[in-house]
Amino acid sequence: MRSRWIVAGVGVWLSAMAAAYGQKPLAPSAMRNHAAIRYQETAPRDAVAVLNARLQRGDTQLTWEPGAGYLKSVLAALHVPVDSQLLVFSKTSFQASLINPGNPRALYFNDTVSVGWVRGGPVLEFIGQDPTQGAIFYTLEQKQDVAPRFTREISCVQCHTWEATDDVPGMFLGSGFPAANGTLLYAPVYSSDHRTPFDVRWGGWYVTGTHALPRHMGNARVTPDTTLDTMVSAKTLNVTSLAGQFDMTGYPSPHSDIVALMVLEHEARMLNLITRAGWEARLGQESARRREDVVEELVDYLLFVNEQPLPGAVTGTSTFTRTFPSSGPRDARGRSLREFDLRTRMMRYPCSFLIYSEPFNALPGDVKRDVYARMWTILSGRAHEPRYAVLSPADRQAILEILRDTKPDLPEYFVIPAVGP
Repeated sequence: MRSRWIVAGVGVWLSAMAAAYGQKPLAPSAMRNHAAIRYQETAPRDAVAVLNARLQRGDTQLTWEPGAGYLKSVLAALHVPVDSQLLVFSKTSFQASLINPGNPRALYFNDTVSVGWVRGGPVLEFIGQDPTQGAIFYTLEQKQDVAPRFTREISCVQCHTWEATDDVPGMFLGSGFPAANGTLLYAPVYSSDHRTPFDVRWGGWYVTGTHALPRHMGNARVTPDTTLDTMVSAKTLNVTSLAGQFDMTGYPSPHSDIVALMVLEHEARMLNLITRAGWEARLGQESARRREDVVEELVDYLLFVNEQPLPGAVTGTSTFTRTFPSSGPRDARGRSLREFDLRTRMMRYPCSFLIYSEPFNALPGDVKRDVYARMWTILSGRAHEPRYAVLSPADRQAILEILRDTKPDLPEYFVIPAVGP
């Protein structure tokens, strides 16, 4: 929650856009408190808030277990899969004093909820994605003798609203150079998503899986025998088991799956971009950004236009690559936007599965209209910018066909066939 990531290399795009168009940008705090947003005052409608209301009405219960407390029960109640588990050993979050390579923080997620658990910690941590308000932060006390209730944590926005989250309350993933005890060294620390070069991803994370990547920073630490340059080695790459790394007592899974990590990286920024587009529309003339730029940025990311290519096959170690595709809608030919490629890119069909999410569906009508129009320009072959060459005619055709069968509010002009050369 109160993360201490310092992100290098993130452009101050808000100020640049404001200068370009002569509009003074609103500070993140001013946006949150704006009458059109009312982030703190508006009652949240995310999945955690819904579960909290059910608990208070007595419609459901959570079960406490020794060791993990309410973790397994709350994951089931929020429909968050155990095989999404990721393990962070860098000293981040406000429970940093308890986190180290021998006691990593576990993260679990679905499309709109993430859950954090620190073994021995006093609380569980949650981010629920509200359809219009962005990320809402909560904790749940790990006390057996106290009726479980989620507490909203407004203070978390102090670190979770800045350039790395597109200046809206959101989630971001960081990568740095951890010392032997998990403390991040004063060296470059990077914000990572599907555009980030793999050689600077995942510092401070355990990563299990096999791959053809020449380098990533997962599993590595700076020790007396290594430096920032030499901490990555053959021993830190292609790790398929965490046995011997730490005592796994209490952890519901022995994995920190590389594929799940790639999906969460994509998801975090995608949700932030959706929130930002909705907020910009509500701010109206007080927005510092042109609608066209907001929509173009969102659609490019939605279609994985600037995704880092994979140099070869990536294989996870958990069941995540089997269970994740099973939950998405499928077209008449059985295809889904949740299917993986994992040979040259992450997804088989490069269009984000979050196009089905409640936050996307809740975008203001005029914003969604413009998003669909931009998508059609690209998918129909009418966008000639060189960056769109990454989407082959077959890719664009498949995406159009899948969307026509699975997205009820798709405009009628998304006709088949319509893909140009």
